Amino acid sequence: MSTKVRLGIIGLGQQGGMYAKFIKDGLVPNMEIGALCDHDPAKKERFESEYPGVPFYDDYIAMLDSGDVDAIVTCVPHFLHPEMGIETLKRNIHALVEKPAGVYTKQVKELNEFAASKPELSFGIMFNQRNNPLYKKLKEIVDNGEIGAIRRTNWIITNWWRPQGYYNSSEWRATWGGEGGGVLVNQAPHQLDLWQWICGVPQSVYSKVAYGFRRDIAVEDEVTAVVDYGNGATGVFVTATHDLVGTDRFEILGDQGKIVVEGSKTATVTRLHKPERELSDAMDMGDVMKLFTGQLNPAEYYTTEVIEFESAWGAQHAGVLENFAANILDGTPLLAPGSDGINGVRLANAIHLSSWTGKEVSLDFDEEEYMRELNKRIAEEGKFPERS
Repeated sequence: MSTKVRLGIIGLGQQGGMYAKFIKDGLVPNMEIGALCDHDPAKKERFESEYPGVPFYDDYIAMLDSGDVDAIVTCVPHFLHPEMGIETLKRNIHALVEKPAGVYTKQVKELNEFAASKPELSFGIMFNQRNNPLYKKLKEIVDNGEIGAIRRTNWIITNWWRPQGYYNSSEWRATWGGEGGGVLVNQAPHQLDLWQWICGVPQSVYSKVAYGFRRDIAVEDEVTAVVDYGNGATGVFVTATHDLVGTDRFEILGDQGKIVVEGSKTATVTRLHKPERELSDAMDMGDVMKLFTGQLNPAEYYTTEVIEFESAWGAQHAGVLENFAANILDGTPLLAPGSDGINGVRLANAIHLSSWTGKEVSLDFDEEEYMRELNKRIAEEGKFPERS
């Protein structure tokens, strides 16, 4: 068997161009560029000079049928990921889709169901933050029960300020018909994925969402969502694109500890010596007086550890590409199986639907109701065809 996977890159914008460079520079040792694809003629000239001898296509189906590629990555608008994934897998070619897996669960389900019918093929999603050593370690800590059962989670992630010029940069950006939403489908998919990957999938969500709150756009630029995990535990997710200073703070409270992440770089992990209720029940009035007068010794109750990793720029993306190729070549387990992509899409859809209906929405919501509401907004824009 070949020691390198021939990757076809569909879409040569910022992401596609970056992946091509990673492979060319040797950051993905088990992969080579099999072919490049973009419908923009200007890209053809540029990339043919940068990557001499690499076949270039302006139609991705032609590239899939060429025999030049073993696998592809889709670096195209969100709506196109599912159909491109299905067309690829149909031809027995491995598929890595960019995040998000799609815009609505109905189309992502079709992709997942088709991929499940081809178990011999590798199907992954570019959740590069799952390759962030900090978040990998935190998942390990939670999965091992080191902070006990989760009682509350909070993530404030507002450090992607976008000026109006960003939204004006293209006709499809920040539209219902072209992009399918705002901050939830563009900036926050990694956090929506990590939140559920580490803390579990919630049962329901209630949200307050502002559309065109601080920007002249139709879609959301401010989100506050409250989720219910079904066992008394709750979570809050806050995101926005109009906070110039920005915050990235993620807290996970367990019944035997707590994790606080700042800036996706540093995590403070507190581990209680016993479950919190046991500590509470064992305290008498003397202990309560010590608590109120600041005389309790924290070391008697918990230990604190600060975790920090250096993560070189590009290493996470290149690592996902390398892992995807290893899965094809020798069956190495995927960091981010493509089927996991539906979780973030489902939560984003439920947050939208809750805000549109003013009700708490189950994560098992009515997909047809969501499509009716989405298409109503696409029709009001009058720029793009409705979705089915």
